[in-house]
Amino acid sequence: MQTLELKIPPVILVLVTASLMWTLAVAVPSLGFTLLASLLAALVFAAIGVAFALLGVLEFRSAGTTVDPRVPDQSVSLVVRGVYRISRNPMYVGFLLVLIAWGIFLSNLASLALLPVFVVYMNRFQIVPEERHMREKFGEAYRQYEAEVRRWV
Repeated sequence: MQTLELKIPPVILVLVTASLMWTLAVAVPSLGFTLLASLLAALVFAAIGVAFALLGVLEFRSAGTTVDPRVPDQSVSLVVRGVYRISRNPMYVGFLLVLIAWGIFLSNLASLALLPVFVVYMNRFQIVPEERHMREKFGEAYRQYEAEVRRWV
């Protein structure tokens, strides 16, 4: 299954997942739910998610390293400051929070069921290959970082 490793840009995966979530919400309306403040909750999750992802991008840009996870060879520095002290993958955490917001907005349990699929895919085909490369490139510094900071949050 290495053929899928680092192949699909995570933003595309987010869009595909969001589309599938919408499709499920339409196809299985009986699994809908109502939250009194679902719009507010969705906005809060979306705002936090966008902020988390953008902070991750800004830290990478500040360090002069690539934000394109498909080309890990272009990583020029190990970023461990800012939001990277909270999560080794703040951009992916941000994407997940936006998908959670979308699921809350759709108010459908079937659509929320896709969230674990997104996490499993990201772990297997994006994060694990990235971590393997980071260990090779940055050695003990990355191993120390892995020991101190969680993969997600």
